[in-house]
Amino acid sequence: MWILYIILPLAGLTFGWTIRWLYARFQLTASEQRAERIKLDAIKEAEAKKKEILLEAKEQVIRERNQQERETRERRAELQRYERRVLQKEEVLERKTSQIEKTEQLFAEKSNKIAERETELDKEGERYRRELERISGLTVDEAKALIIADLENDARHDAQVLINKVEQEANLSAEKRAKDILVTTIQRLATEVTGDVTVATVTLPNDEMKGRIIGREGRNIRTLETLTGVDLIIDDTPEAVVISCFDPVRREIARISLERLIIDGRIHPARIEEVVAKVSKDISQKIFEEGEKVLFDVGIHNISQEAIRALGRLYFRTSYGQNVLNHSKEVAVIAGVLAAELGVNRELAKRSALLHDIGKGAESDSDLNHAEIGMDMARKMGEDPRVINAVGSHHNDIEPSCLESVIVQIADAISAARPGARKETLDNYIKRLENLENIAVGFSGVDKAFAIQAGRELRIIVNNDAINDDQTKYLAKDIARKIEADLHYPGRIKVTIIRETRITEYAR
Repeated sequence: MWILYIILPLAGLTFGWTIRWLYARFQLTASEQRAERIKLDAIKEAEAKKKEILLEAKEQVIRERNQQERETRERRAELQRYERRVLQKEEVLERKTSQIEKTEQLFAEKSNKIAERETELDKEGERYRRELERISGLTVDEAKALIIADLENDARHDAQVLINKVEQEANLSAEKRAKDILVTTIQRLATEVTGDVTVATVTLPNDEMKGRIIGREGRNIRTLETLTGVDLIIDDTPEAVVISCFDPVRREIARISLERLIIDGRIHPARIEEVVAKVSKDISQKIFEEGEKVLFDVGIHNISQEAIRALGRLYFRTSYGQNVLNHSKEVAVIAGVLAAELGVNRELAKRSALLHDIGKGAESDSDLNHAEIGMDMARKMGEDPRVINAVGSHHNDIEPSCLESVIVQIADAISAARPGARKETLDNYIKRLENLENIAVGFSGVDKAFAIQAGRELRIIVNNDAINDDQTKYLAKDIARKIEADLHYPGRIKVTIIRETRITEYAR
């Protein structure tokens, strides 16, 4: 019994241990199987990874190989292009070298030929020289001296012939030269100059008179302007009224009428008409009297009434500040003196000169210039054809056909160009002087230039180191020609060049 008690626990223990061992064995086997499965999975995954990596490596190798092949092809193509360019350049260089060699060869051949030809010419020249020396019996130096002597004799002969010709011409033109000197002397004529203006000013006793001149609603000033054909300028100028008109006769009528109205004090349209009519009549009489007076002073008769009135109208006209009637009278006097000295018709020259500006006094609205108008007037008055030609040609509008016409041109220039005859605006005067000085300064060697005597003389100081005495003569002529070509001026301009050496030292 007790054996059972011993055997049964032992059997239980043995059975439990066996069960436990079997369970452990089973667990071990399951773990080994899981480990094997894990191992197999890992091997499969590693294989897959390996294949993937190998595939990527192969693709990378293929890409790099393709890239390398492409670069290699490009480099090969570039090398081929470079080789072709090098070959082309070599061919061009070879052709140029060949051409240069040919040119050098030709040049060398030509140089040799030229040298040979020069040698032959030298030999020929030497042979000819010896032959000439043998034939002439003279050496080269003796022949040169002989030729120079012959040339000198020929030059002296030609110079003497020229001198004789000039002397003969001078003798033939002596009388003409004397008359030219006389004309130049006459240019020194100077008479009193009348400086009339083209705008008239009337002085008022007080500023209240301006209102009376204007009148109610401007009727007085409108009446005066309508009757006289002038413009009355009434501004802030104290005690003064300005009369402006292109026609000097109308301006004078308006001035005298206004002065009489101011003195009379009765200023209204009816009185204005009455005064203007009376003043117009007086001015007409004045015009006729001035025309007769100038004819009496000059000594010309048998002239038409129309010509007398035209001459009288010149009394109220100015040109550059010079009274036209006085200018015509002065031209007539000069023309008479010139005609007497030159031996031509004096009376005809004076008549032509007096009438030369008559077109300026014509009561005409023609678009012709005053020379053409004057020529038409002279033709209608039945004047001599020489007078008609002189009137029309005094500004070279037509060609002068007689000596009297030329005399009128000269006398007109003398009267207009003499110093003080005509006014000149300050701006034009300054501009003319500046142009004179600028012309001189523009020449090489000129240090300073000064226009003096109102532009009648140009005094120039030159650099004595740059210009000698002989060159100053040519410089003066060149400057004078430049002035004649570029400037318009009345009379003559004297060009004086000063060249001096000035040395200054101080004693201390």
